[in-house]
Amino acid sequence: MTDDSSPCFAHLLAAGQPVDPETHRDVARFRKAERARLMAARRALPADQLRKQSNIVAEALETLIPSRGGQTLALYWPIRGELDLRPWMTAAHEQGAQIALPVVVKKDAPVAFHRWEPGCAMTRGVWNIPVPQSAEPLTPDVVIAPLLGIDAAGYRLGNGGGYYDRTLAALPRLPQVIGVGHDFCRMDTIFPMPWDVPMQQSILGDGSLMDHGA
Repeated sequence: MTDDSSPCFAHLLAAGQPVDPETHRDVARFRKAERARLMAARRALPADQLRKQSNIVAEALETLIPSRGGQTLALYWPIRGELDLRPWMTAAHEQGAQIALPVVVKKDAPVAFHRWEPGCAMTRGVWNIPVPQSAEPLTPDVVIAPLLGIDAAGYRLGNGGGYYDRTLAALPRLPQVIGVGHDFCRMDTIFPMPWDVPMQQSILGDGSLMDHGA
């Protein structure tokens, strides 16, 4: 996090707009507490419920993205109890989609999306997350992002690194952005900051499909 005691607030400018340091500090504290709460709920979820919710979300993606052939779909490799959509990734690849996984090339910078295929060689990336060994960048038509929390306006609470926000803001064109999360990840608000990028749709593990109008 930034040092809110700094007398220079240039680091708290977003799109040329100043962010009040006290607000920034309070929102950071709120989000840290919510991350801890939601991560605890995720850890407590039984394995059979995780599989069930993953399958429900995968079925909903069939409806939300009916035509996958020829599209480039960015997903993620599940860690720490995230919904496991790898079977859906494989099926989408078999239907003619290009699949890409996020790769942290440089910390605190936008990620790259590298081509993934079933059975391709993988290596350990940042935080030991598996990534494709061969670095073939792709530009996604659809980004499916894991949620820790999601509010009614579509703003996503993630793990705190800000990688998805940086990446979506840096893409040459905004793709369709879909958040996927567990049935307990609804929030009233994450108190969005100017740099937060909302999801356009979200799917939760109870089958809820929300259109956020982003």
